[in-house]
Formats: sequence, structure tokens, C-alpha cells
Amino acid sequence: MSVDASSLLLGLHAFATLGMMGVAWFVQLVHYPLFDHVERLRFPAFERQHQRRTGWVVGPLMLAELGTSVAVACFPPVAVSRAAAAVALGAVFALWLSTWLVQVPLHRRLASGFDEAAHRRLVATSWLRTVTMDGSRVLGRVAGRRVSTMAPAWMTPRRAMSMQPLQGDP
Repeated sequence: MSVDASSLLLGLHAFATLGMMGVAWFVQLVHYPLFDHVERLRFPAFERQHQRRTGWVVGPLMLAELGTSVAVACFPPVAVSRAAAAVALGAVFALWLSTWLVQVPLHRRLASGFDEAAHRRLVATSWLRTVTMDGSRVLGRVAGRRVSTMAPAWMTPRRAMSMQPLQGDP
């Protein structure tokens, strides 16, 4: 894979994974705790809206993270080991399994009415998922760090944060 294609792939992957990290932490620290404060009679409608609206944010990010993880595993950039790519892909698959086998059924249960036990289990399993996935995401970023030194100048964080023109810029 060429340096520019590697940089683009890892940049897209970083965007998706960091986006998912942000959403996960927001949901854990802000949104899920608010479930306790919704009027019980209105909770089913609230939960259905939560699912619908969250899906619009999380769905594309999860798909992007899965797609870029598969691409990195199948076509690993020079600086990313096959083992690191495989572990990261495995972690993303574990996230999807957890989402569809644990969290989605709990949300469906909550959509029929607030259930204290389901809410506690949702929060607990989401914490486990958030911390575990963040660990794998950080590992993926560390594994891909060397590739950022090969990125085109316009993609480097230092260039993005600076207004200094590169040599040859108009």
C-alpha cells in the first residue's frame, strides 16, 4: 500500500475510532445516568427516541470503524504489524458482538418500560465495553503512530495546528 493510501486509511480509521470513543464516553458519563431521571410513564418513548437518534450517530461510525479495521487487517500499512491489525480487528468484532447480543436486547427491554435491573446491566456492560475498546483503540493508534511520520505534510497534526507555510507553499 502506498504511503498516501496508508495515511488516508489510518486517518479515516483514527477518525472513526476516536469518534466512537467520544460517543461512548458521552453516553456513559452523561446520557445513561440521565435514564434514572426520566418520568417512568414517558420512559418507553424516551428510550425509542434514544435508540433512533443514537443510531444516526453511532451507526456510521461503527461501520467506518469496522470497514477501516478490515482494510488495515487485509492491507496492513508498512508500519502496522499483521498481529496488531488482527488484534484490533478482533476487538472490533467483539464490540459488534457485545452490541448486538447484549446492549441492543437491553435497550429493547427498556423500550417497553424502565427496568432497573436492565438499566444497571446496560450501564455495567457498556462500561466494560467502553474501557476494553478504548484500550484496543489506543493500541491501534500506537501501532499506527509510525505511519503518521510518513503522512503527507498537509495531514500532519503539527501542520494542521500551525499556520506556518511549508516550503513550496504559495
